[in-house]
Amino acid sequence: MIAAQAAITTIGAAGAHAMETADTFQVHGFMSQALIVTDHNDFFGSSSDDGGSLEYTELGLNASFRPFSHVLVAGQVLSRKAGNYGDAWQPELDYGVVDYQLIADEERAFGIQLGRFKNPFGFYNQTRDAPSTRPSILLPQSIYFDRSRSLGLASDGLSIYNEERFSNGTLYIQGGVGMPQVNSDAEISLSPDNPSLDSKLSSIGQVLYAHDGGRINVALSMARVRADYRSRQERQAKGEFIFQPMILSFQYNAENWSLTTEYEYQRKELKDFAVSSYNGRVNGESVYVQYLYRLSSRWQWLLRYDYAVSDRNDRDGERFEASGKGQDYSRFAKDVTTGVHWRVTPNWNIQAEIHHVNGTAWLPRQDNDDDNTEQHWNMLLLQTSFSF
Repeated sequence: MIAAQAAITTIGAAGAHAMETADTFQVHGFMSQALIVTDHNDFFGSSSDDGGSLEYTELGLNASFRPFSHVLVAGQVLSRKAGNYGDAWQPELDYGVVDYQLIADEERAFGIQLGRFKNPFGFYNQTRDAPSTRPSILLPQSIYFDRSRSLGLASDGLSIYNEERFSNGTLYIQGGVGMPQVNSDAEISLSPDNPSLDSKLSSIGQVLYAHDGGRINVALSMARVRADYRSRQERQAKGEFIFQPMILSFQYNAENWSLTTEYEYQRKELKDFAVSSYNGRVNGESVYVQYLYRLSSRWQWLLRYDYAVSDRNDRDGERFEASGKGQDYSRFAKDVTTGVHWRVTPNWNIQAEIHHVNGTAWLPRQDNDDDNTEQHWNMLLLQTSFSF
């Protein structure tokens, strides 16, 4: 499945033609299990121990129906285990929306979604939890970070979308306002201070153009995520945390291969603190280039380079380490990934991939003590998944 198709799944479902309500109820689901082995550092469990980690499991169940021809009700419940991330196996509402379509014809689809909607963020965020939609076991961690995934995953509020169909392409526009799902993973990853974060009204939007049936896809995604920040170490240290990412996305699809690249510029800011040492701003950036070759209808091969830096003004982390805040290599990550994907049956997939990583910028703090990490490390992942 190409990335552009995955990115617009939510909008595309809302744009289906009206049909008899009795025939619209659908239930789908998926399950996956992975084995992760690292030579240094831990990822999703004690992966560096003998035998690796089996602590990466995903279970999902979704349903949708149309009570009226212009109304869609859809939702998904997700249960996952990812090392020490969050509440293991705790069922969560991944998304749940009531979609009211005001316009639906051959040229346009326009509607409103109320509820918990998946944020339109890059090519993959809206469907990132379904293994069959991902080009690899792990998405590029520089942009689709798993160690603080709740920060950009979904929002509770209102989303508006518009789909304009032209003779040689389709323009998708989606924007929303709501309360982001800022959970403990974001608190742990944001700072060793392990602050308390309470989400505030935030906004996100995306413009995506698919040309020639998805042969060329380009997108711009922007967001402003806000939360109240309170230190657990200094009671007087409280203020506001703001996260502002911007992603430029491009994909070209040929008959047997696809080239995808995304660039993210992000700003993290702490402001309005009485304790002035907390106030500050850091600008980071990320980029990946991904080549996917379809060897046959069942086999595909992937090669990717993924780069992330936490502070554009301190790319090698020297000033960060000199200030006594941590290791210099914790401020960047350079990841070379290659892998294969075997579609055993239309519903059953087996994947394998190898990562060679320099740096720990996206390494989960939930699984690691920053003082006992290694700069250069390797990771092998094997995963099987089934969807229905």
